[in-house]
Amino acid sequence: MSISKTTNQEANPRGIQKKHIFNFNVDLEVLNWLPMSIKCLSTALLILALASCSQHKEEAIKQISLTNPEDIVLTDKAVAIPLEKLEYTVSKNYPLLTLDQDTIASQLSDLDADGTADHLFFVLDFEPKEAKKIQLEWVAEAPQYDIKTSIRFGKREAKDQPVQPALEETLSAQDMPKALGFQKYQTDGPTWENDKVAFRHYLDGRNAKDVYGKKTAAISPENVGLDSSKAVVDNYHTMEAWGRDVFPVGNSAGLGGFGIIAKDSIRRLGILVTDTLSNVEQTHFKIVEEGAVKSTMHIDYTNWNTAGNTYQAEETTSIWPGMYAYQNTVSVAGLQQGDTLAIGLSNINNKNGVEELKSEKWVALIQHDSLTYDRKWVMGSALILAAAAYQNYAEAPSIGNFTQSYLAKLNVGNDTPVTYYGVSGWELSQEPKFKDAAYFKSYVEQLANQLYTEIDIQIEN
Repeated sequence: MSISKTTNQEANPRGIQKKHIFNFNVDLEVLNWLPMSIKCLSTALLILALASCSQHKEEAIKQISLTNPEDIVLTDKAVAIPLEKLEYTVSKNYPLLTLDQDTIASQLSDLDADGTADHLFFVLDFEPKEAKKIQLEWVAEAPQYDIKTSIRFGKREAKDQPVQPALEETLSAQDMPKALGFQKYQTDGPTWENDKVAFRHYLDGRNAKDVYGKKTAAISPENVGLDSSKAVVDNYHTMEAWGRDVFPVGNSAGLGGFGIIAKDSIRRLGILVTDTLSNVEQTHFKIVEEGAVKSTMHIDYTNWNTAGNTYQAEETTSIWPGMYAYQNTVSVAGLQQGDTLAIGLSNINNKNGVEELKSEKWVALIQHDSLTYDRKWVMGSALILAAAAYQNYAEAPSIGNFTQSYLAKLNVGNDTPVTYYGVSGWELSQEPKFKDAAYFKSYVEQLANQLYTEIDIQIEN
């Protein structure tokens, strides 16, 4: 159900077939039959052609210098290089990155979600203050890498139809499950994941964000949320080899859903599962990219009517390998004076409160308790937010359609994007130390420092 999923080729560690751009097979006996003047000319042309080939190859390979400016270790640090700095043209096809003859998994990425690739994206490890030099070459065939990110989305138009994979969806305010009488979407909406953790977005009008705990690095099965006839079924609240849904959402917006605080009350983007009509006139979802090292989806919310105002909102959600987190970028147009963007952190089953960590660049809201269903397992969850936008946090009211949450309050400009991160660490994940509150706190702090470290990038021909 994915756009494109490939695996490593065992016979070729670089994952591409070797090709000769130029191939001169010269028969020396034929040359000997030619007159001396023609023979000399042919030999000269051959030498020039080979020299041109060698020069072309050297010019095609760029050296990229990357430096970690901080005195901290960076693991799976995301690096995004604008394609304009690489003099990229569509004729150059696919990037091939190498470091000391080892291939680095990479992809062309659409950071602004406009449908056109604009960055070269990859992840790389750095020691404190470490500098690395990598080589970039453009190749005709796509290199093949281990798949470490994915987005899964399936839908049906009628209750008796099987779910089919889809890349996008548009739903109206009337297309709510309570009004339709059935759930249109596999897992209630798209699921996105990396090699550490998985998340899902309730596209069915609720617009909350849930967490799937993963026990393995492999991408979860494509049939999660479906039965054998491809009908929608809730089979993800039982433990499987890959993991399960572990995070109760209730009437919260989950881990990273958002709303507006307007006229001193919290206004949810969307509705509750019991409602038949959404407060968003139209919602458009699309998978922007799905690749080995990055997957991205985008949602537009047209005419979000709440608090007597009409807003236009959008969010772009991305994930890459190595982190127990995802990235979300939100913007809202139509903000009125005094309006505040509120990012939700579900606190269902939390008896330990929330801790606020601050640095010059970022703020983190962290909770750690038996946050899972029936308080069965220990789990930490957190929001990492830009310090420049952060005001403070509050607890959501006990009544209304946006409850059971801590709310990070952000002061953002009208139609100005703001980026934040949702973090989740489950004790049955590949990192069992998440059971310890101090360890989870240190992980969030380390991750935040890494996310807000900018790699110095120098490009040489």
